[in-house]
Amino acid sequence: MALYSTTLLSRPAIGWTASPAPLVVLLASAALWLAAPVISAGAERKIKVAATVTMVTDLVRQVGGDRVEVMGLMGPGVDPHLYKASASDIVKLQQADVIFYCGLLLEGKMQDIFARLARTKKFVYPVTEAIPLEQLLEPPEFAGHYDPHVWFDARLWSLCVDTVVKGLSEFDPASKAHFEKRGAEYQARLAELHQWALKQADALPKEARILITSHDAFNYLGRAYGFEVVALQGISTVTETSSADMVKLVEFIRQRRVKAIFVESSVPHRTIERVARDAGVKIGGELFSDATGTPGQRERDYDLGTYEGMVKHNFNTIVEALK
Repeated sequence: MALYSTTLLSRPAIGWTASPAPLVVLLASAALWLAAPVISAGAERKIKVAATVTMVTDLVRQVGGDRVEVMGLMGPGVDPHLYKASASDIVKLQQADVIFYCGLLLEGKMQDIFARLARTKKFVYPVTEAIPLEQLLEPPEFAGHYDPHVWFDARLWSLCVDTVVKGLSEFDPASKAHFEKRGAEYQARLAELHQWALKQADALPKEARILITSHDAFNYLGRAYGFEVVALQGISTVTETSSADMVKLVEFIRQRRVKAIFVESSVPHRTIERVARDAGVKIGGELFSDATGTPGQRERDYDLGTYEGMVKHNFNTIVEALK
């Protein structure tokens, strides 16, 4: 159930002794107000939403528009695999009307928190629940888990829009048409983004489509847009990289004549930079992997703090470095 303030019942009983009728009316009105499961379209306050990673935060804003107030827990450059909820995060989650998170164990250390909240709050949603299991990747190195980095395929991320539309509409049924309209408009933009990314990838010959990064986050990009993806580390960004793994990657870069490799905004650069030096190859740029850029930060004609800006930055960086 949604959380509601009880300040109405704690106010001083000024004037209640004059007549019992106003008391009955007031208590009846308070009971109805406290029992209401959702807010109305004409409510004075916005829907309070808590979201985890920046991609989910942006997704909620795109669908909710001016009817939501989104509290993002993880900012730019934050690694969700290692993130531990702070006391202020717990307060935000408790105060939120609706909670959205990625799911598929992306927010690994927060998974138990979401499970407990789902038992006590009605409106808690992993956005990836809308993706059919057969469309998810389950790489062997993920130890029996699905790869959570689904946003690197714009078609899969578009499916997550449906979860946000559903969640906001269940909390505020009167605004369902509004959320559905905005959701459909955003999905149309994501379809255009997917086609744009395909054209960007086509600018590279197939033999040049080798994407080497710090950690294993780009498998969906590889499948959707025709790249061979190689990562120095696995899904965990704290996994120690052995000297043997580094030597093996250096040999691969030399044998395949890879022109550039890439660092990531949410992963320390030191190890992948050492590989670049040993292989005699350039760093092609910094990619956004587990977080977008800073909202309002402009590059060309897009905002790096949005999902669309994140995708465009990554593709422009990759294509320009590998040409």
